Order: sequence, then C-alpha cells, then structure tokens
Amino acid sequence: MVKTFKMLGLMSGTSLDGLDLAYCHIMKNKDQWSFEILNTKSVSYTVEMQAELKDAIFLQADKLLVFNNEYGTWLGEQSIEFIKENALEVDYIASHGHTTHHQPQNGLTYQIGSGQHLANASGHRVVCDFRTNDVSLGGQGAPLVPIGDRLFFGNYDFCLNLGGISNVSFEQKGKRIAYDIGLANMILNYITRKIDLDYDKGGELARNGTINSKMLEKLNGLAYYLLPHPKSIGYEWFVEEVAPIVDETDDHIENLLHTAVHHICEKVAQQIKRNSTGNRQSLFVSGGGALNHFLIDTLQEKVGSDTKVVVPEPTLIEFKEALVFALMGALRMEQEINILCSVTGAKRDSSSGVLYLPN
Repeated sequence: MVKTFKMLGLMSGTSLDGLDLAYCHIMKNKDQWSFEILNTKSVSYTVEMQAELKDAIFLQADKLLVFNNEYGTWLGEQSIEFIKENALEVDYIASHGHTTHHQPQNGLTYQIGSGQHLANASGHRVVCDFRTNDVSLGGQGAPLVPIGDRLFFGNYDFCLNLGGISNVSFEQKGKRIAYDIGLANMILNYITRKIDLDYDKGGELARNGTINSKMLEKLNGLAYYLLPHPKSIGYEWFVEEVAPIVDETDDHIENLLHTAVHHICEKVAQQIKRNSTGNRQSLFVSGGGALNHFLIDTLQEKVGSDTKVVVPEPTLIEFKEALVFALMGALRMEQEINILCSVTGAKRDSSSGVLYLPN
C-alpha cells in the first residue's frame, strides 16, 4: 500500500538569493521512498530583505526574535499565496527557515522563521526547526540533505550540493558520510554584489577572467580545510575568514570570480579523489552552482575523466533542497530517522523537526 504525503517544502539558503517553494508528493511503499515535484516557485529577496538577512547575525537578541516572527509570517504569506495560485492540497509545510547563527561548537544553531507564525499565516500545519535537536545531541546539525541523497539519489557515487556552501555525501562501509567541503555561491555572489549583480549568470564573467595567484593561495590555505569531518560552516565563518580575503584583493571582478571558481572546484576535486574507490564513478551535482556552466566545466576538468559530472534537469537543480526538506517533514510525521549521526557526528540518529498547528 503506497502512502502519499502532500508536502510543501521551503528552503532559504546561505547564498541569500531567495526563497524556494516546492510542492511535492512524497511516496512511501513499504521501506522505499520516492517523489514527484509537481509545482515550484522561487521568490527573490528584495535588496532590503537581503540586507536584513545578511545582517541578522549582528542583531540584539530581542530584535532577532522579532525578526524571527516577522520572517515566519512572511514565509506563511508566501506559502498561502503559492497554495492558492496552484489550488494545492497540502498536508504539511516543511520549512528549513533561514540560518542566521551556526555555531555547533557552542551548541548553537538558529534558523529564523517562527513555525507558529508560519502556521498561523498559512493556515497549514508546519514542521520546522530540523537542526536544533541534532546539535543538542552533540552533532553539527548539518548537512541535512544526505538523507535525501540516500533515499532518492543512492544510485550515484557522490552527491554534491553547490548552494552558498559546497557539501558532499557518499556511502562508505554502509554508512552515509557527508560534510561541508567549503565555499560555493556564497563567495561568488559576494563578489558580484560589488557591481550590483545578484549573480554571475552561467559563469560568463568568471570564464573571461584569469587566476589571481595570491588570492587563490590565501583561499586554499584556510584552516577549515584541514579539519576532519564531521564538520560544517556558516555565514559567521565567511564573514570572519573569507570576506577579508576578497576585500583586500585589488583586481577586476572577472578575475576575482575566475579565481573563486578554481578554488571551489579544487577543493571539491580533492575530496572526490580522496574518497574515490578507484573505479569509474558518478558525481551528481545540484544547487544553484550547477547552473554555472564555467564552474561545471572547471569541476569536470579538476575531477578528471574517471569521474562523470552529472547535472540533472533545471527543476531538480534548483529545488532539490526544498524537496529534501519536504521528505524530512514526511519522515518526521512517520517518526522515521531523518538525520544521520554518521553525517553530523551526533550521539545517535534522530527524527527531528517540531510540529506547529495553525490557530
């Protein structure tokens, strides 16, 4: 008997480009899970909201809590508009929220987007706050997408997500291993915003640049890359460690982007080669970075001919994370594991997420 969950997945990532909404049917047939993505929408952030989200890390506690509620209401408004536009039947909204603070070493991760405000504004049941429980169990609270990689995309050797941050997942001795590799769109978008561009479409600006060797050396030398996994990074790390390197490099935008792309791809390729079985293998790439043709070309060059870089159709590229949070919501409703301790380093696997009912 196939059980179907009608889920609306919401995702806002560290690249600050906007909110992704994906209406999915998540199907469970015995212990097998599958999906259909039926409707999608991306809502770009205004310049003002981008700034508010970027600077939320600096807010005083009371102002951050107010913003948490306001953003939750906004998420609810976007959700109900999307639901009405497409006449959707929704069982649950599964929301990632937007990460403002991520300090697992201090037992802290915080995603704004109040679940109660979201539920009230949308009139639908909400599952959110997926990371906090894992951090309370001693885990990184990240990355979370690997449960989707295992259940939906397990036929690929490696699954790479190129969002604001690059992260990878793969099976090793019967366990799913995953961690944040390092930079991705966060640095690219930071550079383009210096010339009032949201992003480098297709990587065309980057393609026309050349490598700035000093900048590349500094990026490659970041201490994070020497840490063992499980490990994860957040916006705080970018502000403290990466932004100063970009800001102090006096060069053309094209060269900054070209250098950043080479850095991203070198670090990804190192991890793929380090965990390679030595056989012909596949690397499934999703996230906004998969739309950057120059980045994908450079990545294929760096990983070599033994690894085939697979880029799926655009809907899956853009909405995979929203899809996975829809899955995580369904797993939570079934009280099944949705966070893997082999990925996060927590004391145990968990079924995480908090349910909010509309009033």
